[in-house]
Amino acid sequence: MSDTIAAICTANGVGGIGIVRISGDNAAAVASKVFRPKNEKNKIENLKGYQAAFGFVEDEKGVIDECIALKFCAPFSYTGENTVELSVHGGSAVLKQVLRAVFSAGARQAVAGEFTKRAFLNGKLSLNQAEAVMDIVSAEGSAQARSSAAALKGESGKTITKIKEILIYAEAMLSAFCDFPDEGEEEMESDKFFEKLQNAKDLLEKLITDYDKGRIIKNGIECVIIGKPNVGKSTIMNLLSRFDRSIVTAVAGTTRDLVEETVDIGGCVLRLCDTAGIHEGVDEVEKIGIEKAKQRIDTADLILAVVSAENEIDNEDIKLLNRAKDIPVIIIVNKTDLNENPDIEKLKKFGEPIFCSAKQGEGVEILRKEILNKIGLNNLDENNSFIANERQLSCVKNAYNAVNQALKDIKENQTLDAVGVLIEEAIDNLLTLTGENASEAVVAEVFSKFCVGK
Repeated sequence: MSDTIAAICTANGVGGIGIVRISGDNAAAVASKVFRPKNEKNKIENLKGYQAAFGFVEDEKGVIDECIALKFCAPFSYTGENTVELSVHGGSAVLKQVLRAVFSAGARQAVAGEFTKRAFLNGKLSLNQAEAVMDIVSAEGSAQARSSAAALKGESGKTITKIKEILIYAEAMLSAFCDFPDEGEEEMESDKFFEKLQNAKDLLEKLITDYDKGRIIKNGIECVIIGKPNVGKSTIMNLLSRFDRSIVTAVAGTTRDLVEETVDIGGCVLRLCDTAGIHEGVDEVEKIGIEKAKQRIDTADLILAVVSAENEIDNEDIKLLNRAKDIPVIIIVNKTDLNENPDIEKLKKFGEPIFCSAKQGEGVEILRKEILNKIGLNNLDENNSFIANERQLSCVKNAYNAVNQALKDIKENQTLDAVGVLIEEAIDNLLTLTGENASEAVVAEVFSKFCVGK
């Protein structure tokens, strides 16, 4: 923490602007050795926080590039330390020269996630907010970006804080009763104590049940399109993708391997996988494609099961739907332009089908809405935040289990000391989630996933 660190904090590659960030006690002194302002009055050491100056960044050989230097004074910066950001043109060669000059001036290379780690250690971010930073950087869909931004603002932290306050209050009530058992109204206080714990349990339970929504928003929906050959799977894939991703012909069995594409559905990332038509394969290559399709069914979050309105529903269709019965499934009756009264009675036990003519582009918007409805994101508030990963989920589950056990112990008239230990255990897990008592190993693991420059 005493070192002054530096790194390129914009993406690799060519861009209009690239930024080298310098952070630490000596950030201004380091920056002043490489930055020459056009106006001598605007030297780095003369600037106040949140002030910028135009000039040139130089090394021992001379001018590297034009530059805008932006100064932040502790604690009002991202890291909570003195910080200077040097903005130059975004060519990789220029940025590397600037970074080398900064190293020569006394800074060292920042390691992965070190800027955000310093922000955490300086109390600018909680641990779950720091994790939200990485989620924003890696966001592929607007829902994940907004949800991660809400987490960064501390929305999920507000719920955690509320639960902590309830448990701390309950623990204080318990301590007061144990220390002064003859004061107060015992029965009323017992009811209030139980109610507090029940409230905490309900809030923890909601965080757990909402986790799957957060996981889907963060990781995307693994969606597999299945069906017999020539039912229109590839056409549906192309419709959802909005371009010709899969080969479409009148010849059955055109798709022999998995064809994958990522699309945006209502702000959520849908990872589409078009599969080989599942039936009794006629050659070795087709059999391999069919086996891959079957394997992908077992790992999917959502199945789009396609049947053709041209044909009667047969045992192969039913067998395929039975294979996917433990996974959310949308049944699509395609090619309704060829038959307005398809055979669907056998399908209804698996759910109400959607009718479409993929070739004519009919029914695709209904399908998009049903996809969001099926996975529970049709009324998604993108400004909500969720517990974001398995580390956070584990902390919440441990806290929930401790509170739930405390409630059971109260009902069974167990000793209050045992109940108190469980409440402390729940509080400790929530403090680990936010990083207030997280071990060095946990903190190191969180920041090991960050990129250099963040």
